[in-house]
Amino acid sequence: MPKTMAVLGSALFFVVAPLVLAGFVPWWITHWEFRPAFFGFELTRAIGLMLIIAGVPGVVDSFARFALLGLGTPAPIAPTQRLVVTGLYRYVRNPIYVGVSAVIFGQALLFGDWRLLWYAALLWLFFHVFVLVYEEPTLKQTFGAQYEDLRANVPRWVPRLTPWRVP
Repeated sequence: MPKTMAVLGSALFFVVAPLVLAGFVPWWITHWEFRPAFFGFELTRAIGLMLIIAGVPGVVDSFARFALLGLGTPAPIAPTQRLVVTGLYRYVRNPIYVGVSAVIFGQALLFGDWRLLWYAALLWLFFHVFVLVYEEPTLKQTFGAQYEDLRANVPRWVPRLTPWRVP
């Protein structure tokens, strides 16, 4: 896929997936209205804000890497031509799912909304099942030993403390 198409496809998928999942749906659930802080601890709001601040740039960076380095998109219908093993992918295999989940969990904490917390948990469960059933087998089939090397050295969900050095 030409780089221009990869960038446009990634931008379109960004609007369709992360902006809907982590923007529109949380707004629809909460209308950005603050409820009492979870368990009366205002610190949960600060933790929520930190999760949002950490998640958004990670998602944006990962989408850019898919388009510019992988020459494709995160969408299954227009996958990358190259396995992306730079940036946050040196710490965790699924930085987009981790980032989107962090943003939604962060919003739940920030707004003190249990409904959003349940939504975040169910969405992460969906991501987990999708990764196990579709994404990992597809990546293994497409990229073979290169993906197996990444899989052996980079965790699926909990980031490494130090970046993996690609051999």
